[in-house]
Amino acid sequence: FVYHAALGVGVPYGNSASLPFEKRYYSGGANSVRGWSVRTLGPGTFRTEDTRIDFNNQSGDIKLDLNMEYRVKIVSVLEGALFLDAGNIWTIKEYETQPGGAFRFDSFYKQIAVAYGVGVRLNLSFFILRLDFGVKLHDPALADEQRWRIKPKWKDDMAFHFAIGYPF
Repeated sequence: FVYHAALGVGVPYGNSASLPFEKRYYSGGANSVRGWSVRTLGPGTFRTEDTRIDFNNQSGDIKLDLNMEYRVKIVSVLEGALFLDAGNIWTIKEYETQPGGAFRFDSFYKQIAVAYGVGVRLNLSFFILRLDFGVKLHDPALADEQRWRIKPKWKDDMAFHFAIGYPF
């Protein structure tokens, strides 16, 4: 049983209105909340208008990642995993292009995304190949009555991730 927690905050200073793009946080993907594809979660309740990834608007100044994983050896070099991930990103201030993305102490906990899933690992001792299948459980970008994904939809609520090495 392994767990991981990460919190990051970046604050623009001087004459900067925001952090440089390469210093901003993103969420979703093989090493974050695995129910979302990379860079498709957040900030806050923000949701893009179309299905394309919006690199500029799906980044933020604050990041929270919480992960739990139960790993088990199946046979020889084959391992399995069950996981539960939670987290999101937020902006320090409200931006016109990212409505619902600002961090607020009174509501941030409602905007934490939750995903669960299973994974298969090929442990070759000098590196690990892994395939994870994540499913959204709580999607903060949806309307209040639709956020808990009790009956997930194949196209919208699931993600596959191929990666090298453990996620944490």
